[in-house]
Amino acid sequence: MTNHIKNKVIVVTGAASGFGKLVSEKTAAQGANVVCADVDEVPLQATTQSIRDDAGSVLGVVTDVTQLDQVTRLTQQALERFGRIDVMVNNAGVMPLAFYSDHAEAAATWSRCIDINIKGVLNGIMAVYDLMMQQGRGHIINVSSIYGNYPVAGAGVYGATKAAVNFLSESLRMETQGRIKVTIVKPTGVPGTGLGSSIVNQGAIVGILGHNAPRYLQMMQAHAAGELPPEHADVDNVEYYALEPEYLADQIVYAINQPWGISVGDITVRATGDAYIL
Repeated sequence: MTNHIKNKVIVVTGAASGFGKLVSEKTAAQGANVVCADVDEVPLQATTQSIRDDAGSVLGVVTDVTQLDQVTRLTQQALERFGRIDVMVNNAGVMPLAFYSDHAEAAATWSRCIDINIKGVLNGIMAVYDLMMQQGRGHIINVSSIYGNYPVAGAGVYGATKAAVNFLSESLRMETQGRIKVTIVKPTGVPGTGLGSSIVNQGAIVGILGHNAPRYLQMMQAHAAGELPPEHADVDNVEYYALEPEYLADQIVYAINQPWGISVGDITVRATGDAYIL
């Protein structure tokens, strides 16, 4: 495939770990100029250093995506270093699954989730909108979730934030009429990202599993015990049960690696044997 990534300037939020780290490393390896942003300075430095060690072009900027002035500063530093911004990947997010009955424990985390998952994406859009329109082209990639497809128990707030990401993205696509390409990425469960660490009530995952919950939980327990049947861990087997993060990151890279006239609008990536009902 032709390399449409080389020399692009790509800003990635949540770049210190998970999908953000992988996308930053993979695009830098293909010749992009990558601007990595994250609120956590130490792991952010580790990401940027790993890219430099591989002779990649990278800038790291500590950024709290909930603060518009910080996201604006991020884009200004990207412009000062590289002269333009071609792609904005709004990846930073948290997943505080909890039931409404958990509100006393979950309220503060839910509020933070709204700030990061909705305001963080909106701030990213606002910070590059004028620039991309002036450039006459740009690409915004917003990481959503299958939780945004339909409401389920245990994900009222989280699912609402991801549904909001879908609305923000589609309305942006319609308003910009192709001058800004917009891609929505909807991961299914990807245990290896560490996103599950923000879950408030582990039992709340049942909403996305429905009648498949017993089978999935049995798989997770077998995986933790090192007893997972090989067919469920084999990416070349249709019974592969859970995505490794790199496979989702590869699809984000695929969306970036397109000619300017081609827009990949909506990506959902699943393990063929996963148990999620959305």
